[in-house]
Amino acid sequence: MKHLLSTREIDRGTAVRILDTALEMSRTADRAVRKLPTLRGRTVVNLFFEDSTRTRLSFESAAKRLSADVITFSAKGSSVSKGEGLKDTAQTLEAMGADAIVVRHGVSGAAELLAHAGWIDATIINAGDGTHEHPTQALLDAYTIRSRRFGDEALGRDLAGMRIVIVGDILHSRVARSNVWLLTTLGAHVHLVAPRTLLPSGIATWPVTVHESLDEALETAPDAVMMLRIQSERMHDAYFPSAREYAREWGLSAERAARLGPDTMVMHPGPMNRGLEISSVAADSPASTVLDQVSNGVFIRMAVLYLLVAGESQEES
Repeated sequence: MKHLLSTREIDRGTAVRILDTALEMSRTADRAVRKLPTLRGRTVVNLFFEDSTRTRLSFESAAKRLSADVITFSAKGSSVSKGEGLKDTAQTLEAMGADAIVVRHGVSGAAELLAHAGWIDATIINAGDGTHEHPTQALLDAYTIRSRRFGDEALGRDLAGMRIVIVGDILHSRVARSNVWLLTTLGAHVHLVAPRTLLPSGIATWPVTVHESLDEALETAPDAVMMLRIQSERMHDAYFPSAREYAREWGLSAERAARLGPDTMVMHPGPMNRGLEISSVAADSPASTVLDQVSNGVFIRMAVLYLLVAGESQEES
């Protein structure tokens, strides 16, 4: 792999290799010196056309722990806001020595365009594009599930037979799409739950089971329940009558959380709308993996940068 654009193009072997590499990276967290010299002399650029402090800081931390030089480019207040296009911006960054560009863009397909248009030679990593995909988020979610379930015996394992329930705004969620393809590739059974208005067209062709009732989905005894953020900024119509009704019908309330199995994980990609899609009781419970997901995001992004950028330099040498 030269680029990471979508989880659809990742096979089981590649996915497990990334998760295993992230496990090795996680062991550096306990060292007195957490940095590795792997990407010394390489430059990683974070090219963000959308705000996302959490994802940007995670990629910055990952690159710095691998000793890369890091440049963060925000479209706001830059030449992009003055009319410069994606092609010109990318070519300018490559001229500055970018070996890898981590791109987040509001238009679906922007990362793929950068990777395949022939404008630049840098490695492209998709950090979220429109309502398309967010592959490193799905990888860190899979890593979190595997680590919580298998602990020290996680190395080399997939998620075969596990049941994962994903709840919420499926229509606008790149996190949901990336998770569907990756979790299915790893052998998990994926259940999607949402009001009919928040289900995308064509979902009948996805390798998932669809529910409109959260209570019905929870009866499947899931291994993990992943709550998605309601993306109000992407909603220009009324997709449900009120926040109160959404919380009542599709929110992970304290009562629903109490009915989960003792080993069921409660997940959320963040940031959370407490009291809407998830209650504080559920978000702060021992079953919650929310903070683990943040920590694991750094290890996954270290693994992706290592395999794409360091692997490329080793092949060249």
